[in-house]
Parts: sequence; C-alpha cells; structure tokens
Amino acid sequence: MLSCKKEHKDKLRIAVAANLQFAIKELADDFSQRSGVECEIIISSSGKLTAQIIEGAPFDLLLSADMKYPQELYNRKFTLFQPDIYAYGNLILWTLHEDVEPELETLLSEQITHIAIGNPKTAPYGVSAMEVLRKFGIEEAVQKKLVYGESIAQTNQFIISRSVDLGFTSKSVVMSSQMKDRGQWSEIDKDLYSPMAQGMVVLKSRKSFESKAIQFRDYVLSSEGKEILHKFGYDMKH
Repeated sequence: MLSCKKEHKDKLRIAVAANLQFAIKELADDFSQRSGVECEIIISSSGKLTAQIIEGAPFDLLLSADMKYPQELYNRKFTLFQPDIYAYGNLILWTLHEDVEPELETLLSEQITHIAIGNPKTAPYGVSAMEVLRKFGIEEAVQKKLVYGESIAQTNQFIISRSVDLGFTSKSVVMSSQMKDRGQWSEIDKDLYSPMAQGMVVLKSRKSFESKAIQFRDYVLSSEGKEILHKFGYDMKH
C-alpha cells in the first residue's frame, strides 16, 4: 500500500500580507510553471506573520504590506538579506451598497454607521487608513464608526458581506477577477498617506529551501513578476 502513496513533495512556504491575497495566487502559479517549484501560501496580517516567524514558524519568505516588519526581521537576524521593496500599495474606499458614495466626505454622513479598516496594530493598510483620517481632519468624528479587521482580508469580508457601509482596503482587491465588478470604489489621494513601500525578505528558517526562496524573490522582482503586480494595481515606483 505504501508504494501507492504519492511522494509528499515539500513546498516553498511563502508568508503573505493579506492585501496580496489575489495577486499572490497568480505570482505563485506563474513562478511554479516557470521553475517547477511548488508553493504553499500562508495569508495573514504582516504583524501576525512576523510574530509567527519570530516564534519559529517554518516560512521561507515574507511578503509584507510595509517595510517595518521585514526590517525588524532583518535587524533580528532572521533573514538572509536586507528587505527588498517589491511594490507600492494603493489605498481605496470600497462599498457594496449601491446608495453609498465611496468618498471621504461620505464617512461623516449620519447614514454611515460602520466603516471597515485594518487593525493598525497588525495591518499596515490600517495604519495608512488612520493616517488618511487624521490628515483629512475627520479621525475623531468617525472614531465610533470604525470596525477593525485583523487583516485586510477580514476587512474585505466586512465590506463584501455588507456588514459595514464601506471600508478602506487595497486597490489590488478590486483589480482581481473575483471582485472586479462588485460594488463601487474610489482611489484615495496619495497626498493623504505616506508611500506604502511593501517589503520582501528571504528567511533563514529552512536551509534546504533557501535557494528556491531566492529564486522566488528574484522572480517577484523581475519584469514578469512586476507585470503581474502592476496588473493588480500596485505601483513599481513611488
């Protein structure tokens, strides 16, 4: 019977910030086709993934939504190299309610009672959204309306299920084929938040996978990888 069992092929384990949940599938599939290396994707908030790595989770790479967490891992000697910026993220307001205008002014309306936002403690897109509310001068006015998702994926869930009126998320979500024609969204003025440089690091956890992890890093930074990221609404330069 044992000989009938398929040999278990260990996969490259890639920890990925939730804003990349759709783009990473296309990146990993294209990389696997080109290299023959299979990938396993673990999606969560950048902060949670970093905590898991520090606790010894056997991940080979981290693709974060910011530079802070990759830099922290580098400083603590968990990585092979310094972090690489692989893309710049863009923030949007998104709603699935037809009668809601996804604009910052709308957030002050009495009709709006729940606004989804990533938890700024673990989700970098939540940090940027709070920066927008502060710069726009409405942070205090909308504070009681905020509903925190522990990652952008959970924030999206709140928006998609209509359990909130609208929410802040990554442009990459509405550029995906799964979400393209759902609801309405508007891009947030980039002057209202700091550039969202997203960092990637190759981790030291599994020696036998280091060369494959470097191969994946190089692929993401290549013109093929950048083309996919650009298609999902990421900027390559600030």
